[in-house]
Amino acid sequence: MRGLETSVIKLRRKIFVEVAKVAYESENVNDDIEAIPYKITPNEVPQYRESIYRERAIASERVRLAMGMSLRPQDRPVHITSGLDASNIADQYYEPPLMQVIPSACDKCEENAYEVSNQCRGCVARSCMTVCPRGAISVDEDGKSVIDDAKCIKCGKCKAACPYDAIAHKTRPCAQACGVQAIKSDALGRASIDPNKCVGCGQCMVSCPFGAIADKSQIFQLIQAMKQGDEVVAEVAPAIIGQFGANVSLWKVKAALKEIGFKEVFEVAHGADVGAATEAHHYATEVVTGKVPFMLTSCCPAWSMLAKKQFPELIDRVSSALTPMVATSRSIKQKLPNSRVVFIGPCAAKKLEAMRRTVRSDVDFVITFEELAAMFEAKGIDFKTFDREEPIHDASAAGRGYAVAGGVASAVESCIKEYYPDVEVKIEHAEGLSECKKMLMLAKVGKKNGCLIEGMGCPGGCVAGAGVNIPVQKGASEVQKFKADSTKKLPEKDLYEIRLP
Repeated sequence: MRGLETSVIKLRRKIFVEVAKVAYESENVNDDIEAIPYKITPNEVPQYRESIYRERAIASERVRLAMGMSLRPQDRPVHITSGLDASNIADQYYEPPLMQVIPSACDKCEENAYEVSNQCRGCVARSCMTVCPRGAISVDEDGKSVIDDAKCIKCGKCKAACPYDAIAHKTRPCAQACGVQAIKSDALGRASIDPNKCVGCGQCMVSCPFGAIADKSQIFQLIQAMKQGDEVVAEVAPAIIGQFGANVSLWKVKAALKEIGFKEVFEVAHGADVGAATEAHHYATEVVTGKVPFMLTSCCPAWSMLAKKQFPELIDRVSSALTPMVATSRSIKQKLPNSRVVFIGPCAAKKLEAMRRTVRSDVDFVITFEELAAMFEAKGIDFKTFDREEPIHDASAAGRGYAVAGGVASAVESCIKEYYPDVEVKIEHAEGLSECKKMLMLAKVGKKNGCLIEGMGCPGGCVAGAGVNIPVQKGASEVQKFKADSTKKLPEKDLYEIRLP
């Protein structure tokens, strides 16, 4: 599904656009918010569900999440805007949990089952029966194979043995995409997310074909802050390159951001430069000298959260370097002490990072590229005709390369080779939470001593985050071209000495 502009993606975009329009233009917010489901489904004939009432009920829940509120109680009907006053305040962050399953949208997919399809030819060999260790496969009156679910142990041997690929393995897409096994079934068979395991990466959300999983947004509160005259400043993640069109430069994006209400725009890649220089210094002075056995990079919040939740004994091995988001924000607030900083990036997990007590005063809002695209559309910004540009030169190629898998380790390695030429560096990197978990297990038992270990929660790195607008490979290609065109290749050696309060 990744990279396809599916009906689910279009519906999400419509919701965000309508919420943004209300935030920018409405003089009667409650009534206009209540009307959004009818704008999304204007006809009385349903498009995707069996009933128009169900479609509008689902749209209503998506609107609430898009406004940063929780789903409505299933046993107590309330208005879409119920609780809006409590949510629409300056200090309101996402009320946990961030990722939520919309019950009325979930199709109750089977978690793990094998089923014989009509592709079965009733062959003489009966390979499926032969390999089944529990005798769960029999033949019906038509000579076709049938699986007894009560006996089946889900080993998959029958599927592997079938010469016609007539046996389907039915899995729940959201659970299959979750690298931390946070998704199970509730009492009614719907998907349920365990908040104690979830790290907020959002891969379940982008993998659900029914759009039944959604995260919360702050676009409504952000636009309100702009309207009341706050000094709202954007910091844009390196993965932004190409997200709004192949020929849309960072300079053009900066001009468009200022057009829709942002006072100034900075590159998060500057904070990545700080991080690369800092982690290079820490590796050279701590890992190489044997003070610590290995070092884990700190920039990916899903990776850090995985370590904290499942490998608490390794948490002190996570680099103490500030994440690029936080380092950039603190730099901005030194320059502009009255500013309210908005991180704009590809990552849903950054919304959880910004909720941390130590980060709360640094980052005021977090939105994704998907949400920003809706804000642009609501304000009539069309990059096919928008021709304004504003220069921006905040970072080096190393920091800009953080957006792709391997980019963090590559930046740190380049800094080590340049500034600590006598130091031999050993690099490891993992992408996707399943692979990250394996890497942490190896590190735990001493198999990765002496290594700098980069972890990326999303397969492909930041360009594969849940909030991107373009296919992963295209995003990676655009970032690599931008990195190659950067005039400055590495951050200064002493950048790690910057002390940000």
